[in-house]
Formats: sequence, C-alpha cells, structure tokens
Amino acid sequence: MDAQAVETVRRFNRTVTQRVGALRSDYLARARPLGASRVLWEIGADGCEVRALRSRLELDSGYLSRVLRALESDGLVTVEPSEDDGRVRMARLTRAGRNERRLLDRRADQLAVSLLDPLSTSQRERLVDAMGEVERLLTAALVRIDVVDPSEPDAQFCIGEYFAELARRFDTGFDPAQSIPAEAHELRVPAGLIVVARLRAEPIGCGALKLHGREPAELKRMWVSPSARGLGLGRRLLGELEQLAAENGARTVRLETNGSLVEAIALYRSSGYREVDAFNDEPYAHHWFEKRL
Repeated sequence: MDAQAVETVRRFNRTVTQRVGALRSDYLARARPLGASRVLWEIGADGCEVRALRSRLELDSGYLSRVLRALESDGLVTVEPSEDDGRVRMARLTRAGRNERRLLDRRADQLAVSLLDPLSTSQRERLVDAMGEVERLLTAALVRIDVVDPSEPDAQFCIGEYFAELARRFDTGFDPAQSIPAEAHELRVPAGLIVVARLRAEPIGCGALKLHGREPAELKRMWVSPSARGLGLGRRLLGELEQLAAENGARTVRLETNGSLVEAIALYRSSGYREVDAFNDEPYAHHWFEKRL
C-alpha cells in the first residue's frame, strides 16, 4: 500500500473526527459521547434486536452492553426479551428516548449547516459532491464477502431474491425447476461453493461456482441487491469467484446469461469474457461466455 495514500487517509480521519466533535464527551452538547448517541439513533422508532444492533455497528458485545445500560439508566432505552422469541433481546426507545432522538436530529442538522456555512456556494457544492463520493467508497469498503454453506439463511435469502429478480425481468418469467440446477450439494466444496456479500451484517449479494477440477468452472447465481448497486460489488464478486475457481484448479470460467440482463452482459465483456458457442442447453440463456484464468 502506498505510504502517501495511508497518510492522506489518516489526516482525513483526524480532520473529520475533530470537526464533527467525535472527540468530545458531550457530542452535540448532550451528556454523552458520539458512540452512545449513535446507538440511540440506530435503535430507531421501531426498536432493534440487540444482536442486530451489535452487528450493524460492529461493536464489541461488552461495550454495547455498557452503552445500553447507561442509556437505560438515563431513562432513554429499555432492553427486554422479544415478544415473539424470549431468547432475543430487543432495545426500544422510551418516550424520553424518542424526544432525545428528535433533538439529536435537529442538532445534527445544525452541525451540518455549520460545516457548510463558512464556504462559498461553489465550495459547498464541491464539498457535498466529495462527501457523497467518499460515503459511497467507504460503504463499498465495508462490504464483506465470505464463502458460506448454501443452506445458511443469508445464502437462501440471496438465491430467493435472485430467482425473484429473474422472474420480473425475463420476458417469459423464470421457473427454477426448468433451469439447469445448482442445488445445495453442488455448491459445497469440492463440488462447488457459494459466496455471500454482507453490508452491516445484511446480505446484499451472492455468487456461486460449480467446480469440475481442471475442467471449466461454471459461474452461477450472480446477484446484487438494488440497494447496493453503484458500489462496484458485481465486479468485486466476479473477481472473488474467479480467484476461488483458480484456487480450486480451474483454468477457465464459463457462464450463460439471458439477453435481458444487459448490465451483467456488459460486466462480463468488460471483465475479459468472450462470447462462445452454446455449451449447454439452458432454456433461459441467450448468450454463453468464457474466460481463461
């Protein structure tokens, strides 16, 4: 990693943390630091499971417990078993907590105004555009991609969303029973694998491989949530799957796709895939692609 790039990131972090008041123990002039205020805000009007809160904010369980106890002591939060499942703890805002959250929103707006107010119109536009780009890139950097068991709930969720999107976009609809299968047993090593992308502990994409030793690997189940598009996740998933295919002995990756998936076709072509003759009888396919690794 370039040393100058690292120093630029560190300098940016120091500037931002100081300017937004992250170093103060009374963030936004309230009697708590930024971390506690963020937890209060993240619980939201409908409440939140404690384990989801911990995963979403990537907090240590001990630290989050201390923060929640402090917020409970202030009368802002209650933490109780879920009505649906007693094993699940729910954090909810009290009336005072909801009032505090609204106050935090107003003061956060005032802080944003104070960042923009000293600047000229053109400087404001540049700063807002730059912040939007930085936010997108930092969000992309938060995405984690892991090989998982195909029976895991997140994998099943992604595959279900993938099927639903194909059904919406294909002119003839989509019936998985009519397509070449990629069953769970085919997506476990050594037969294959599936990866799931998560952002703040929520599944937002997937991709799979069927492996055949040194014979071409088959790319399957590539899906990115509409909420995550624009983060470069499709290309990142594709690169991850190509690397995994090579690590498992494949020298070539093949895939078939439907003509309505124009974004996917553009991704494959720009990533070095060339169109080839049909190598299977997938009824929903219009294009077949191949890439040497």
